Amino acid sequence: MSNTQPAPDGFGPPSQPPQQPAPGYGYPQSGPGYGYPQATPGYPAAPPVGYPQAPGYGMPVQPSNGMGTTGLVLGIIGVVCSLTFFLWFFGVILGILGIIFGAIGRGKANRGEATNKGAATGGLVCGIIATVVLPLLGILVFASIMGGAGTF
Repeated sequence: MSNTQPAPDGFGPPSQPPQQPAPGYGYPQSGPGYGYPQATPGYPAAPPVGYPQAPGYGMPVQPSNGMGTTGLVLGIIGVVCSLTFFLWFFGVILGILGIIFGAIGRGKANRGEATNKGAATGGLVCGIIATVVLPLLGILVFASIMGGAGTF
């Protein structure tokens, strides 16, 4: 016995099938769920003639200055090596490399191709200190020690 109408007291099978809920946050939309999005019909692929194209909002290219950073690292290591008695020769070589890389990095920063002009300048200064100033001070100290030792 199949009764499609509910009983007068409200119990029994419903008279019509239940309606589907409206699509929202909790219910999936109809259509493909995976793969590439389908093209939307009715929209032109390019803007009409006479209207400018809107600029893109991509990530801007971050200019970097590896030369300046390299010059700074080589200059600092050159200063440390120049301060030691046995490694002063390596300090001079690293100082020269620090001057070269620091100068290239400053040139790139002045042209706008790089951002860390301060690191390049620091590498240039540390390279000059490691190459010129510390060896000259070492020679002066050595000469004063040797000059003072012969007067006894």
